[in-house]
Amino acid sequence: MTSTYLRLSLGSLLLLAGCASTPPQPKLNQLHNEVGKLTQQMRQLTSQAAALEQQGNLNSGSTQGAWLLPAAKTGVILKSQAGELKLSLSNVQPEANGTRAILHIRASGNAPLPAFTAQVEWGELDSTTSKPLTVNSQVQQIEVPATLLAKSEATVSLRLSNLPPEQLGYVRVHDVVVTPATSSTSN
Repeated sequence: MTSTYLRLSLGSLLLLAGCASTPPQPKLNQLHNEVGKLTQQMRQLTSQAAALEQQGNLNSGSTQGAWLLPAAKTGVILKSQAGELKLSLSNVQPEANGTRAILHIRASGNAPLPAFTAQVEWGELDSTTSKPLTVNSQVQQIEVPATLLAKSEATVSLRLSNLPPEQLGYVRVHDVVVTPATSSTSN
């Protein structure tokens, strides 16, 4: 009876030892890579969520202009003299002297966009408070010209100098002024 018990115990130990053995190295490496990718994705989503919340806070307190935070990766609505405009940024990339980006402008409800000018301001966010630092901000004027065929959207190429994409904290569009249509009739 003792030898039967000993054989069963030895068999159980071998079975448990087989279960406790380490997985093959390639599978372990693959698992570590997957965990690393998931951790990186979680950091990116957390950062994007914080930027989205900050963008919402800036726009809820703004009566003139709209704030776009590149890290939020989400558009905003600007109520302006040109009507309600949907604004978003894309293709935010480094350029020799700063950042290059595309500003997308779309009229609400697919209404035609009028010709207009606007001011685009950009700068950094305070690393402690996440609020815009306007001390070293820069401004440029953009123009959306009239087109022969009515369009409900336009894109404007922005050159945001002196700030690389990783330091570009915000882009603010404000002071939208509709430009009168030029008449080509003569007297």
